[in-house]
Amino acid sequence: MDTLKDDTSTAIARRLRLERDARGWSLADLAARSGVAKATISKIEREETSPTAVILVRLAGAFDLTLAGLLLRAEGHDDASRVMRAAQQPLWRDPDSGYVRRQVYARPDHPVEIVQVDMPPGQRVVLPASSYAHIRQAIWVQAGPLTVVEGGEQHRLEAGDSLGFGPPSEVTIANDCPDTCRYLVVLSRS
Repeated sequence: MDTLKDDTSTAIARRLRLERDARGWSLADLAARSGVAKATISKIEREETSPTAVILVRLAGAFDLTLAGLLLRAEGHDDASRVMRAAQQPLWRDPDSGYVRRQVYARPDHPVEIVQVDMPPGQRVVLPASSYAHIRQAIWVQAGPLTVVEGGEQHRLEAGDSLGFGPPSEVTIANDCPDTCRYLVVLSRS
């Protein structure tokens, strides 16, 4: 199983720079498009800090990529196979919340992605509306409960429940319980 650890920061830093360079963007251009401070982007590219999920989502969105798309490009995965074997599904741990994200399925030529997330007890992630601008998304809770606040509307999901997201808005995903919550995210690019 590929686990994104120390070498992940290097791969992400390199990929961010490649994506910026390919578009002819300066740090200021990427900062303006992503809403991430220029100094933060610079520190990530120099490997002085590890980006959180929220920051990566904002940066990926600026490049018109999903988080999975950015991470897969950073890892340089071979896109020749349509099969993603369990042992090859990349893991990434958010340094802020500690949640673990498994990329179950993603290909650049396929509109659907599947992600499994283990959210530790007492943790939450707040994602900006911009991260949902070009995707449709649904969550299916496997071991819960999970609280999702979308556009000011709160949903309490139990194991087996699912939620399809509406128009782009800020989303908070929280585990307010004493046990880890596991859920699947299925998204399609529009």
